[in-house]
Amino acid sequence: MADLLVPLYKLPARSEGENALLDQNIQIRRPNTFELTPVLEFIKSNFSQGWADETAATFGRQPISSFIAIENGKTVGFAAFDSTRRAFFGPTGVAVSHRGKGIGKALLIASLWGLSDLGYAYSIIGSAGPVEFYKKTVGAIVIPDSSPGVYANLLERG
Repeated sequence: MADLLVPLYKLPARSEGENALLDQNIQIRRPNTFELTPVLEFIKSNFSQGWADETAATFGRQPISSFIAIENGKTVGFAAFDSTRRAFFGPTGVAVSHRGKGIGKALLIASLWGLSDLGYAYSIIGSAGPVEFYKKTVGAIVIPDSSPGVYANLLERG
């Protein structure tokens, strides 16, 4: 899958991120350092150990460079940024039971604003899956000849 480039100076309104889903009782916020274990357990059980590893790196930054979606005290989605590489967005995911509610979009926008707040003008979405979603939501463009990008020559998991 190709990488995408996102101009951070053309983002949707910040309100479409962190406060976008309050009417659905879903909160989008940065996790606290003491929430590392439940966040990583959610990611590992719903997605992969690799994504949990990438997200773990965000807890070593201040402010933490990830966002979580919470409903009734439980994590239902996450998004990491500035983790695998500087200015990169991802990994990100929403629990199957909560897809289609705008959570992924809110996490994406909150995260890209987080990158903008760090001073970046552009973000890279590495090895992007739903390309059309990213194009429509944040004006992402495909970076030619970018596959496999930074995800080449990975260590095997034993």
